[in-house]
Amino acid sequence: MELPVIVLGGGGHAKVLLDILRLMGVKVAGISLVEPTVDKLYGYPVIGDDTDVLERYPAREFMLVNAVGSIGPAVGRRDVYEQFRARGYRFASVIHPSAIIASDSLIGEGAQIMAGAIIQPGCQIGDNVIINTKASIDHDVIVGHHVHVAVGATIAGCVRIDEGAFIGAGSTIIQNVSIGTNSLVGAGAVVIRDVRAGATVLGVPAKEG
Repeated sequence: MELPVIVLGGGGHAKVLLDILRLMGVKVAGISLVEPTVDKLYGYPVIGDDTDVLERYPAREFMLVNAVGSIGPAVGRRDVYEQFRARGYRFASVIHPSAIIASDSLIGEGAQIMAGAIIQPGCQIGDNVIINTKASIDHDVIVGHHVHVAVGATIAGCVRIDEGAFIGAGSTIIQNVSIGTNSLVGAGAVVIRDVRAGATVLGVPAKEG
C-alpha cells in the first residue's frame, strides 16, 4: 500500500483496525472523528472531522479505512463509504496477517478481514465488508457489499449473503442457503433455510422474530 491512509472513526472497531494496519506496515496519516475533541487517539493524530478530510487531504494522495462498525444492517457504515467514493476516494482493504484466504478468492475494495478469519476457495467478498475475528467462510460463498459477518460466525459452502446483511456472532448458516438484503441473523442462530430481505431471524433453528 503506497499511499498513507486516514481512518474514519475512532471506536473499538477503529482500535482493532489500527493494530492490523500496524502489523501490515501501513502508514497512518491520522484519524477522523465526528466530534474531534482530542489531539491524539490510540497514539495517532486526530486530523479533524470528515469535512476536514475532504478539504485538506486530496483523494489522489491518501486512501481511507472505514472504521465505522455495525451491530445490525450497516446503514451508517455504507453511507460513509458511498459518500467518500462519490468524491473519488479509494478505500484500503485491511487483512490481518493471521487470516487464511484462498488464492482464488476475490476480495472487494475496503474489505476488512480480521484475525483468525478463514475464507476458502471460490469465495467472492464484496466491497466494504467486515469478516470479523475467527469467522469462517467455506467454499463458493458470495458475500455482497457492506455485509458484516461477526465474530466466530460459520458460513457453510455455497451460501449467498446479499448486500447489507448482518450475520451475528457465533451464528451458523448451513450450505446452499440465501440471506436477503439488509437482513439480520441473530447471535448464535442456526440458519437452515433462506432468509428474506429485511427479515430478522433468531434461535435454533432460526425463525423470524
